[in-house]
Amino acid sequence: MPELENEIGGGEFEQPCPIRDVLDRIGDQWSLLVLEALETRTLRFNELLRELGDISKQMLSRTLKHLEQDGFILRTVYPEVPPRVEYCLTELGRSFLVPMQTLIGWADANHRAICDARVEYGRKDKR
Repeated sequence: MPELENEIGGGEFEQPCPIRDVLDRIGDQWSLLVLEALETRTLRFNELLRELGDISKQMLSRTLKHLEQDGFILRTVYPEVPPRVEYCLTELGRSFLVPMQTLIGWADANHRAICDARVEYGRKDKR
């Protein structure tokens, strides 16, 4: 049954609305940027850290864990000393690239208009 695929653990839905459930996860501050960084290649934790720039280690770790939990990325640990850990997109993660790129393109194309609207709103709010 398709509805069972959304169940968590003991048959309870974590979030009964599929749209909200998915958007809550990918709509956070870092998930889209992590997915975009992994679009073309497999990366290690510190490579992702450098790629993203201003994310903390704790936030990157949490974001990667959530994306792995939801099936967007695969975490591979190699039994080496020290252990080598790599992250790559899964098929689910790759399938999300098309809508993600559309959203990123829209945001890029409309960012100036949104910023201008915010400034105008701030001016009206002060009157």
